Amino acid sequence: MTTEQFLYGIFPYLCLVIAIVGTFWRYFTDKFSYSSLSSQFLENRQLFWGSVAWHYGIIVVLAAHLLGFLIPESILWWNTVPMRLYVLEITGYVFGLLTVIGFVVLIHRRVTSPRIRAVTSPMDVVLYSSLLFQVVTGVWIAMTLRWGSSWYASFIVPYLWSLVYLKPDVSLVTNLPLLVHTHILNAFVLVLLVPFTRLVHPLSFPFKYFFRPYQVVRWNRRKPIIGAQ
Repeated sequence: MTTEQFLYGIFPYLCLVIAIVGTFWRYFTDKFSYSSLSSQFLENRQLFWGSVAWHYGIIVVLAAHLLGFLIPESILWWNTVPMRLYVLEITGYVFGLLTVIGFVVLIHRRVTSPRIRAVTSPMDVVLYSSLLFQVVTGVWIAMTLRWGSSWYASFIVPYLWSLVYLKPDVSLVTNLPLLVHTHILNAFVLVLLVPFTRLVHPLSFPFKYFFRPYQVVRWNRRKPIIGAQ
């Protein structure tokens, strides 16, 4: 077994299995820890600007990755027109920069505020380092390796689908640049970190509210007493 076969053929499954088992273990042993452990009451201004930029940026970036994963042929068709390709690339680059800026603000807030630094755990440091590496390498790839949406749909998406089908085709990614390799592997590391860090907090979203019966609210006012002043 070669290093590439382990890193791209076995390591992704190890990360996924550990993430699933660890998530269930954490839920059944410490379900009250399913939270982002908000520090808003300690400092709010930088949190607002950093959180807004971070969440808007990362949602668009992740949505673009997911869209490319689901409909790669449509992405390649879209990119056949140069102007549409430019629009797609510039949009991804702008939201990638927004993500980096928001995350840097959040890191600066956590480092410079003594009260927030006091509640920062070692796993927070690991998570923040991994996330920072991921968003910075993503933007750096967008800056230095042109037309990423096309080669993402042509090489990385088929590789990811080969993982889904349990037939990993390592040859699709072995010839990509080293920067892309580190970006891919760090994405698997982030999956591995889910049950051990605050990344688990999206699972605490109250999805049941979408399916519960609607509530009927009735006002129950006391009738006025006749003759009362």
